[in-house]
Amino acid sequence: MYTKKMETTDILIKIRKIVRSVDIESKKIQKEHGVSIPQVLCLSFLHESPNYQSTQGEIRKYLNLNPSTVSGIINRLEKKGYLARLPKTGDKRVVNITLTSSGDKLLSTIPSLLHEQLNEKLLQLNENELATVEAGLNTLVKILDIEKIEASPMITLDPELEANSDQ
Repeated sequence: MYTKKMETTDILIKIRKIVRSVDIESKKIQKEHGVSIPQVLCLSFLHESPNYQSTQGEIRKYLNLNPSTVSGIINRLEKKGYLARLPKTGDKRVVNITLTSSGDKLLSTIPSLLHEQLNEKLLQLNENELATVEAGLNTLVKILDIEKIEASPMITLDPELEANSDQ
């Protein structure tokens, strides 16, 4: 006999598996490569940007994080030598954030992130399957009353984001 209690327990277990997988990935990347998931995403954005550079504002828009969080990410990556700040040619007031060769080398050693894998799999779903996934997630967000919580399009449990999420 399959009861409503068993169904809800199964749902909670599946959610916990997702959260745990994200936590395990985040800790593994941090331990093996010395960077957080948001830092990897920042480096990846620069890697895909023209001339391997961008502004802090463009990085902030991409990561969908507040300015102080992005500033912290950039500061930590700069200290590690993975990116550099360069004045924009012709306008010294604008600073370009540039991926260094060390940052590019680090990126080549990091495996595909969980959210990238999820995005690829979601793109393979047909419209009905995708609508079903979205409807289920919308229901969860609604019953948890978390519609107003801001979130970036990355899947992470990074303390770097938690520390600055109050803005």
